[in-house]
Amino acid sequence: MSDDQYPGQGNQGQHQPQYAQQQPQYAPAPQYGQPTHVTVGYQPAPPRGLSIASMVLGLVSIVLGFTFLVPLVGFVLGIVGLRKEPAGRGMAVTGLILNGLFVVGWALLVIFVIGIGAAGIATGGTSGS
Repeated sequence: MSDDQYPGQGNQGQHQPQYAQQQPQYAPAPQYGQPTHVTVGYQPAPPRGLSIASMVLGLVSIVLGFTFLVPLVGFVLGIVGLRKEPAGRGMAVTGLILNGLFVVGWALLVIFVIGIGAAGIATGGTSGS
């Protein structure tokens, strides 16, 4: 057996293969200064009070729909909340829809009662006793 077949055995120093003697190049480690302290603060939630109030009054109007004042106040709060509180847009729209239905319902009821009253007055004068 020849030393040429197995260059790592036998006579050390003779017939050793020529390998590239390149060492890997590493980038120098970055030098860091003083540690930076990051303070994570509490960020308050965007205001949604008017929008929440509008939605709650809309839900209360379902139960207490016999009052005209509750849906009217809820409708106004929904309009103001929609303009001033973009974070509460969904609640403001919900409040507007619910309160708007009850305000329109009240308006139709008032028109109906006034129409019935006017019809009663118009026909009431012709009945004799």
